[in-house]
Amino acid sequence: MIPIRYRFASALCLAALALAACSKSAPETQAPAPEGQAPAPAVTGGAASPATPAAQAGKTLTIGVMPKLVGIDFFNAVEKGAREAGKDLGVTVVYDGPVTGDVTKQTAMLDGWIQKGFDAICIAPNDPAAIAPTLRKAQKRGIKVLAFDADASADARDFFINQATYDAVGRTMMDIMARGIGPEGKYIILTGNLTAENQNRWMAAMETYRQEKYPQMVNLSESPKATAEDQALATQVTIDVLKTYPDLQGIFALTSVALPGAAEGLVKENAYSRIFLTGLSTPKTMRDYVHKGVVKEFALWNPVDLGYLAVQAAALAVKGGLTPQTTQIKAGRLGDIKVSDRVVLLGDPLIFTKDNIDQYEF
Repeated sequence: MIPIRYRFASALCLAALALAACSKSAPETQAPAPEGQAPAPAVTGGAASPATPAAQAGKTLTIGVMPKLVGIDFFNAVEKGAREAGKDLGVTVVYDGPVTGDVTKQTAMLDGWIQKGFDAICIAPNDPAAIAPTLRKAQKRGIKVLAFDADASADARDFFINQATYDAVGRTMMDIMARGIGPEGKYIILTGNLTAENQNRWMAAMETYRQEKYPQMVNLSESPKATAEDQALATQVTIDVLKTYPDLQGIFALTSVALPGAAEGLVKENAYSRIFLTGLSTPKTMRDYVHKGVVKEFALWNPVDLGYLAVQAAALAVKGGLTPQTTQIKAGRLGDIKVSDRVVLLGDPLIFTKDNIDQYEF
């Protein structure tokens, strides 16, 4: 017969072993949902669901913001807005991205953020299809995923922060071009990467609106000219199209890098008096070209506000204040922002000319 003291010690050992086993292999858990809300996603190891840590007292959220690339004026302005929102909300904002518009580098950086267990990720994808598996992996870990500037695959992100509707950009671009070359003019389009979702959607909207409003306008190239988010390449592509299309009257340059690159190409060829150039870029980048008359009108939204809204929306999503059923949010200094079908809309594009460009610092 085993003495009582040995039986007691044995029982203590068995209890300790059971407790250790539980701590090493806890079953899938699901955070309880607030009343009226869907349950939070199940956690299967790795990072915890943001619904759980967000509810912990004193927990500081970490939100990663990844642009298509770093080091250009547009995304520098996005960073400024993102950090402003982080300060306003008391959350940690990690802002980083590749130095070129490379989706493979975005993927590698995202993997690191997923392993660190960020609460939310905001990304401007260079290629929505290629980045989708990594974004889905983040979602499975309970990380809220938001796209901004360019959309991701709808099933690979929770929300899209849209700077302006595709139709609004399409109408704005075509109306500016019609003012510049007339309703029967001939043009070509420079884009960034052929896989960029936002640029492809803008071009589709431009073509639909052209058919309705300016059916006599002619796009001289069925395929847009890619510039790979490289300003020097945009300059060379512009010089090349001037030679390829002698009857060319107008050029669209649809990225913040392509537009100044195209402007420089017109300057080098002394062609800006006969070629009307417009597109999307920042006032800071285009100010000298506008004052010199190389570009008379172009458009954009406020990228500082875009970065600010992305972080505001991400924090709300983590805390349950932004759900698929939400139709409006309050976003700090931006006030009330409309939401529809998981798309958070910043607003309409701004048009810049020599009369107003000096009012803007981004």
